[in-house]
Amino acid sequence: MHYDYLIVGAGLFGATFAYEMKQAGKTCLVIDKRSHIAGNIYTEKVCDIDVHRFGAHIFHTSNKDTWDYVNRFAEFNNFVNSPIARYKDELYNLPFNMNTFSKLWGIATPAEAQEKIAEQIRELHITDPKNLEEQALSLVGTDIYEKLIKGYTEKQWGRDCKDLPSFIIRRLPVRFTYDNNYFNDRYQGIPVEGYTAMVEKMLGDTEVLLETEYKDFVARTSDTFGKTLYTGMIDEFFDYKLGNLAYRSLRFETETLIGEENFQGNAVVNYTEREVPFTRIIEHKHFAFGKQPDTVITREYPANWTPGDEPYYPVNTSETAELYTKYEAMAKEKKDVLFGGRLGQYKYFDMDKTIEAARQMAQDEL
Repeated sequence: MHYDYLIVGAGLFGATFAYEMKQAGKTCLVIDKRSHIAGNIYTEKVCDIDVHRFGAHIFHTSNKDTWDYVNRFAEFNNFVNSPIARYKDELYNLPFNMNTFSKLWGIATPAEAQEKIAEQIRELHITDPKNLEEQALSLVGTDIYEKLIKGYTEKQWGRDCKDLPSFIIRRLPVRFTYDNNYFNDRYQGIPVEGYTAMVEKMLGDTEVLLETEYKDFVARTSDTFGKTLYTGMIDEFFDYKLGNLAYRSLRFETETLIGEENFQGNAVVNYTEREVPFTRIIEHKHFAFGKQPDTVITREYPANWTPGDEPYYPVNTSETAELYTKYEAMAKEKKDVLFGGRLGQYKYFDMDKTIEAARQMAQDEL
């Protein structure tokens, strides 16, 4: 057969692009090396609970057009992301807000909180932050940094904060209101039927081949394609000719607790001590206000990435930015290949931005 597009990756970027092309009358074949569609937003039922297999995914956007767009494919609930941070036996609200400051310092007013932070910053005398630690201290002071930033960040990156560049934290959101809503976006929620069902509707009757590696497939297929959309790792596409880009990986440890209705009382609890090996525990039923008699939890462990591991986060440093620029130049020379998504474009995308980028790419193609 001849297809207008071969789409490599059945995640959110690939599914959005496939939908747009199908609406325009184009033919697409979607392949994915995994055994399921939906990429990292894949959800599956366990004990009648939608389990987010690859970490918590809360859809949020301030773009009404994007919100209306995703509502074509799913009904969303009214979940509001309000994570809790646990430092030893102390619990704090996130993002940093008046509830956090009241618990930290026993204060009650925004003026008191602002003065406490300003006082700690003044005592540090940091004028030119040389690393992430100094940058964070110069923004929020000692208490917030030590209890809620330092250990969590070091686990995420696998390095001491003193060894991380300052530009990683350009700003830290501090709210002087009693508001635990993590996102400022107007629209927020999670698909009532789960993300897998949403992506399935986006793909519709587009042909999908799972457990299919791109290079093996193109080497043995007799099908032809007008163009390819590649959403995998851009450095892998070019056989790492210029070297490996840097990524961070994750390991998920999921446990079904039969007969335990409520494990932690919140969808997401972050563990901010470095000594605790995981960064957070997700209790999936709370994303959907579940009342099931059992519960499912997932512990999330950051991990070093090596070839063959799943790359979850691009590591943005000046060195990787320079290397990606070289790969990007090589990509532009491939007139019959498009590169999209967090791995194809080597940047972190929230879900709304993923959809917007895929729709824009489709519009440019059409």
